[in-house]
Amino acid sequence: MATQAEKAAAFQALHEKPGIFIMPNPWDAGTARMLDALGFEALATTSFGVANALGRRDGTGAVTADDILENCRVIDTATDLPVSADLENGYADEPHAAAQMIRRAADAGMVGGSIEDFTGDRAAPIYDFDHAVERVHAAVEVARALPFPFMLTARSEILLHGRDDLDDTIRRLQAFEAAGADVLYAPGLKDLDTIRAVTAEVTKPVNVVMGLADPSLTADQLADAGVKRISVGGALSRVAVGAVLKAAREMRENGGFTFIRDMASPAEIRDLFGRS
Repeated sequence: MATQAEKAAAFQALHEKPGIFIMPNPWDAGTARMLDALGFEALATTSFGVANALGRRDGTGAVTADDILENCRVIDTATDLPVSADLENGYADEPHAAAQMIRRAADAGMVGGSIEDFTGDRAAPIYDFDHAVERVHAAVEVARALPFPFMLTARSEILLHGRDDLDDTIRRLQAFEAAGADVLYAPGLKDLDTIRAVTAEVTKPVNVVMGLADPSLTADQLADAGVKRISVGGALSRVAVGAVLKAAREMRENGGFTFIRDMASPAEIRDLFGRS
């Protein structure tokens, strides 16, 4: 197995070398090993996927920090690839308390992680600007104290929570960059013009999540628009849930089993796990 320092160095190098890379989001050991075997260079966890795997409703507080960290440990031990963690808002409002999730994620094997400005409270969903920046600054301090390069991603969630304000999104990303974040991320960027508007105003690598963007976009197009890193959030988990629902409904409502035609073969699955 690769050491955490080796994983960290590999992850940092992906952000520094030319070109774009795709960082898909497994939700358990099996999906992590499949994605590893298929040749991806890095992975990221997904809080939505964790909620689905546990049978809990995402975004309601039903998934705890301990649940997220246990998922980090499971995925980290399943693969030699570097893994970055979706840490939501750090499970705390106060900056230094939230920043401790960075240290805890590192203890769970992560070599990167994100902190966001979504409060978790749908009535008041976004932290005030100064408070959001202070939270990123505190997270940077914790990340820099680690004995390896931890890639800290700062997320602005404005576009997902009722504020279609690209100017404020860019302002926040610029402030997060100035506070020391390594990667910048604004879920909800949907088209190339909007993506270019963001990448033109910052200098740090930008992550785009394709689970929320125009699915016809390609990695080459995103690279031309200045994107460094592509993730898919909970999309793979949702695809899997969709497939199970479709199959289950066919059985329950029609007594049919045509979904079996779309199964991966046992040999293909054995080969994937053997390669990983």
